[in-house]
Amino acid sequence: MTTQDPVEGTPSGQADAWAEPKPTALVVLADGTVLEGMGLGATGHAVGEVCFNTAMTGYQEILTDPSYAGQIITFTFPHIGNVGANDEDIETINMAAASGVRGCILRTPVTEPSNWRAARNFGEWLKVRGIIGLAGIDTRALTALIRESRMPNAVIAHSADGTFDIEALKVQAAGWPGLEGMDLVPTVTGAQSHVWDETPWEWGTGYGRQEAPGYHVVAIDYGAKRNILRQLAGLGCKVTVVPATTDAERILEMKPDGVFLSNGPGDPAATGDYAVPVIRKLIDTGLPVFGICLGHQMLGLALGGSTLKMHQGHHGANHPVKDHTTGKVEITSMNHGFAVDRDSLPDTVEETHISLFDGSNCGIRVKDKPVFSVQYHPEASPGPMDSHYLFTRFINLIRETKDEPALAEH
Repeated sequence: MTTQDPVEGTPSGQADAWAEPKPTALVVLADGTVLEGMGLGATGHAVGEVCFNTAMTGYQEILTDPSYAGQIITFTFPHIGNVGANDEDIETINMAAASGVRGCILRTPVTEPSNWRAARNFGEWLKVRGIIGLAGIDTRALTALIRESRMPNAVIAHSADGTFDIEALKVQAAGWPGLEGMDLVPTVTGAQSHVWDETPWEWGTGYGRQEAPGYHVVAIDYGAKRNILRQLAGLGCKVTVVPATTDAERILEMKPDGVFLSNGPGDPAATGDYAVPVIRKLIDTGLPVFGICLGHQMLGLALGGSTLKMHQGHHGANHPVKDHTTGKVEITSMNHGFAVDRDSLPDTVEETHISLFDGSNCGIRVKDKPVFSVQYHPEASPGPMDSHYLFTRFINLIRETKDEPALAEH
């Protein structure tokens, strides 16, 4: 027999079970909006820019992509974390650096992993990497807000007992200056040079090693991803990875056959203060140069163009891009909040790729030099291999300097 609560009229002992759980995580936007949810991963609070990512898979690669430094990622796909986490799907090469991403926002709570590759629960993995997570809010509504009002600055906070100083969090969110003018590359680049020889993953064997390279590529690490370096190594390159502040003279002493400009976070104009003069010197040598993402943006700056902050950015694995040099359309993976302003480019530069979502610039090449770049991530394989030809294109520029026949682009 149960007794009735004299105030609420509910069976005694069941009121707590029926009550809504106390929120243990918040997202506090710079305009004072407070979103409540359930926390996971690390505890504490972090400030950053909120963006949304439309990819349905690859959350571990996304959260370890150094290009996301300073950002809080809202995943539009509701079921994030259900395949757990492992040690193979990490993209950052600088494991000594703190996680660049500031937090992640999910629709549904994380379930136990259901995948043979899972080494640990997703929430535990977030905690180990120091990433704050929040689940249980309407991510569709937040995405709509971003699309209408730009990417907001915010604080994400997680407290196990659900205690927060909301007014202090509002002040912190409102006072954060945002990514414009912010150089975040020093937080993700490596401290010293090293050689990369791991090649792409293959079924049955996993990742391989390049033991007989025919070319030497120096990759400037602005926040490089592992799979970019794997693609270069897989095409016969010894890859020497150097810190972002390495000067042109030091790079040329290494006698590279080509130079790669990596992806990375932050405002390209801020990083360009020290990176652009180096890139200009490398271009003047006549060496083949290939850039991706931040590398693309800073190449645009080095060639006399300018960059601009985008309204909502491009973050996802389903972005159509047209290659004007072939007429083909690729399905690409993107992650950028800044873009090259095509109208600022000089006549010596040709636009090679455009986004079919909004028409923004996605690729350039120098008309009379072996220099080109793209805004998206060809190594991320959403197509799955639509854009791998770009690495072959880079190798062919190197082969041309050696009077070797070109490889077929696939």
